[in-house]
Amino acid sequence: MPQSVEWKTGYYDLERAVNVQVKGEISNANKQVLIVLLANRNIQKVDFDNARQATLSIRCGMELRLPSESLEAYRIVVDSKGIQIEAKSNAGIFYALQTLRQLGGYGKFPYCSITDYPSFRWRGYLVDVGRNYQSLAILKEQIDIMAKYKLNVFHFHFTEDIAWRLISKKYPGLTDSSNMERWKGKYYTVEDMKELIEYCHDRHIQLVPEIDMPGHSAAFRRYFKTDMQNDSGTAIIKELVGEFATTYPGLPYLHIGGDEVKIHNQRFLPEMTRWIEQLGMKTIGWDPGGNLQPQTIRQLWMGGPQSITNDYPFEVIDSKHLYLNHMDPLETVTTLFYRQLGGQPSENRKLLGATLCAWPDRAVSDERDVFHQNAIYPALLVFAERSWRGGGEFEWRSNIRTDARGLAEFAEFEERLLQHKQLYFKNFIFPYYRQSKQTWALYGPFENKGNLDMSLYKEQEGKFQEAQQIGVFYGGTIVLRHWWADVVQGAIDRPLKNTTIYAVSKIWSDQPGYKNFWIGFNDLSRSYASDSPHLGTWDNRMSKLWVNGSEVLPPHWQHAGQKGDLEIPLFDEGYSYRIPSQVKLRQGWNTIVVKLPVGELKGTDWQNPLKWMFTCLPIDNER
Repeated sequence: MPQSVEWKTGYYDLERAVNVQVKGEISNANKQVLIVLLANRNIQKVDFDNARQATLSIRCGMELRLPSESLEAYRIVVDSKGIQIEAKSNAGIFYALQTLRQLGGYGKFPYCSITDYPSFRWRGYLVDVGRNYQSLAILKEQIDIMAKYKLNVFHFHFTEDIAWRLISKKYPGLTDSSNMERWKGKYYTVEDMKELIEYCHDRHIQLVPEIDMPGHSAAFRRYFKTDMQNDSGTAIIKELVGEFATTYPGLPYLHIGGDEVKIHNQRFLPEMTRWIEQLGMKTIGWDPGGNLQPQTIRQLWMGGPQSITNDYPFEVIDSKHLYLNHMDPLETVTTLFYRQLGGQPSENRKLLGATLCAWPDRAVSDERDVFHQNAIYPALLVFAERSWRGGGEFEWRSNIRTDARGLAEFAEFEERLLQHKQLYFKNFIFPYYRQSKQTWALYGPFENKGNLDMSLYKEQEGKFQEAQQIGVFYGGTIVLRHWWADVVQGAIDRPLKNTTIYAVSKIWSDQPGYKNFWIGFNDLSRSYASDSPHLGTWDNRMSKLWVNGSEVLPPHWQHAGQKGDLEIPLFDEGYSYRIPSQVKLRQGWNTIVVKLPVGELKGTDWQNPLKWMFTCLPIDNER
């Protein structure tokens, strides 16, 4: 949604031949974007002739007055005279065309006045190809979606413990299959990287490469037989960075990592920072991390909500609680919708913006599995809106707000999200369905004294005393207690160990029969070596679900009881990437009861954290 939209009565119907009048310098790339946009609306003839009367006019120049100083700002007016676009730069023209693409159906454009500009100048998306390789075609697919939704930074993480995936002409053995532990022999050539940089550039996206140092560098150590922090290792990584800067000139940033490693050489990161700056690039590093220099941009990744003000000591990119691999797919949209970036409604001198991150640490057997297991495209859309429009709440939440305003705001966005899914993502993996109309009453807590099998009389019928109701909640996924309960709000303010909660809902069905449901109780992070559930159970908490008094049994798990291992791909452990559960409904109202016992409010170990939650959502239709 743009910052300001004023709808008016009427439509402008473009003729089959469109004349575009241009004032200022418009790039050939933007002209091509417009030609393709119109061709998709059956308009095959487009002329750029300033002498003829225009049905579509574009003005581009720094002298134009817009309500924002951002070079990405633009204005669109559609009236009886035609379509007028104004922007200070080609970036603004490009983003105006992305909005225009969403406006017109079959050549008809509604009369309107749109004024738009970004709240944050850094709107990024990170892809980790070090752990799990992604083909150039898949990367371009994601970049195309980024461009259409006005994201402007592609963070490319291609070095890892598992593999170093960008070829070095001087050290070609670094990307040899013998030096890789996963996706062996899969790497990017010089031509691939140049093509990727150019592909981003044409779409007003800045590619930010990450060469992780000195951590996440086991592939470097395996090949060179030395640590980066040693004198010999430092000399080599300088060579590699120097070769990178020479081979791919003009990139303004280099992300140097710096996280999750013991710094035993305090000179390493300052020396590498000076070297990279001499090569003409500004450094970015993870925070918390190593001894980064004051001029290095901090990318925040750990801890709770934090307000980044103008007096903060460093420039900041926010990535806290923006890791898709830790989020349930339905929870992803909820969390990102309400999420304030950097603890501020908009950018300031020190807060540049934020980067959404996809870190599938666990091996996948197919590159498309990353999209089944993580809500990549739904997340990109909701993050695009939040990072462009700004706003949000300081506190982090995992569930839909229960107040009228919070629920209405989410439902309005969800409606647009599902329209985009239907219009633009029919051939994409888009794991999201309408959830704002799903209502649950939570009852409890009932003491179970550590006996997770404890049963209440007629529990499967869902008849509980009104006095024991905790509240009414909305959504397909309800998180009672998050595994990061200290920083992310769950449905229960003060959860108690050795208790059982019941969730009850009623669902209408026009006719009897089996319906597809997403059902789950233990959404496994794609970054932990979590154990698979045992046969006959949904999870290790003995959770259960009944529909009209009949129990819905868990799947026949393919890896039942499997001890967690990052090298064993997830197969059917999550609801978004297994065959939906078939649930028998009767005509009329159907009662669903979910039993949610818990023992200790902690996981068995750090690889198996406790996320007390459930998912139950019919997915046969969007309405």
